[in-house]
This record gives sequence, structure tokens and C-alpha cells, in this order.
Amino acid sequence: MSLLSSVKFHEGLELKPYLDSVGVLTVGYGRNLDDRGISREEAEMLLLNDLETSTKEAKKFEFYENLTSNRQDVIVEMIFNLGLTRFKKFKKTIGYINQANHSAAADEMLDSRWAKQVGQRALTLSNKFRAG
Repeated sequence: MSLLSSVKFHEGLELKPYLDSVGVLTVGYGRNLDDRGISREEAEMLLLNDLETSTKEAKKFEFYENLTSNRQDVIVEMIFNLGLTRFKKFKKTIGYINQANHSAAADEMLDSRWAKQVGQRALTLSNKFRAG
């Protein structure tokens, strides 16, 4: 059995962080997140994968293809930040986007608990969406 196969066999694969048998935060095939964390390259890879997923999710909305690239970016970033399920709860924002009322949609983004939680990010994204 190769080294790789042996480690995979003995460690097992966990796709979400968990506490191992001695209480160390771990993920994947035994990656010690407390001591080792992840590298910048790994963080970049994770981000790119997540943005690809968020873009695929955004493209499922009928309005997406009719938006400018800046507005598409806002939708993708919101889905990335909120998750698709929570983004779908922005019913008024989505309704205004469907009506091509981008100013009202931008206002609705700010009238949310999310905006209070993320502060400047919400203001920046709202302004970007409004400007087109």
C-alpha cells in the first residue's frame, strides 16, 4: 500500500471540520487546523472553487444574464457571502431586479439584517449594483 493510500485509509476523509480524538480541530485527511491551518494557495483554491459554485447558482436566476458584469458580480458575491438559501430570502431585492429597478433593488439590499451584519461590504455592493 502506498504512503498516500495508507494515510487516506487510516485518517479517513472528513469534509467538514471536526474535533479529533484529542480535541484538535481537523479537516480532510487529518489536516490539523489548529497547528497547521491552510496555506495561502489552499485558501485561494477554496475561494476560486466557492466563487465558481456561487456563479453557477447565480446563473439559475432568470435575471442574471440581463445584468451588467458589475451587477452579476454583486449577485455572485452576495450568494458567496450569504449562501443561496439566505440570498433567496431577499424577495423584494430579487423582485426589483426582475423589474430592472436597480435603484430600488440596491436600496432593498441595505434594508436587511445582512447589511447591518456586514456593514461597509453591503454599502459597497449596493452602490456597485446601483451604478451598474
